[in-house]
Amino acid sequence: MNVLFICSRNNWRSPTAEAIFKNRQDLNVRSAGTEPSVRIKVSAKLLDWADYIFVMEKKHKQRLSENFPNNISGKTIHNLDIPDEFEFMDEELINTLKIALKPFLDND
Repeated sequence: MNVLFICSRNNWRSPTAEAIFKNRQDLNVRSAGTEPSVRIKVSAKLLDWADYIFVMEKKHKQRLSENFPNNISGKTIHNLDIPDEFEFMDEELINTLKIALKPFLDND
């Protein structure tokens, strides 16, 4: 299963989610950002690749709808509702992500 995590700048939240799940044998994970000057910018290719798309905030889903309507057509985008107040691999962020993603990725 291909899983894409999206936040604004691809610095803290989505790379943390990617790091948490990257060693799972049943998942291929990547992360990207929606801002113009990000490390890895969300693209049509990434969206087409993804089976599951998780955004950290409502605004990320809106940006995908505005910029990539054809690539997200028929796909469910899950909003994790995780605010931009954590640093990379912050313990609270890790716990929040694990709890939010458990129903989708069944992580123990």
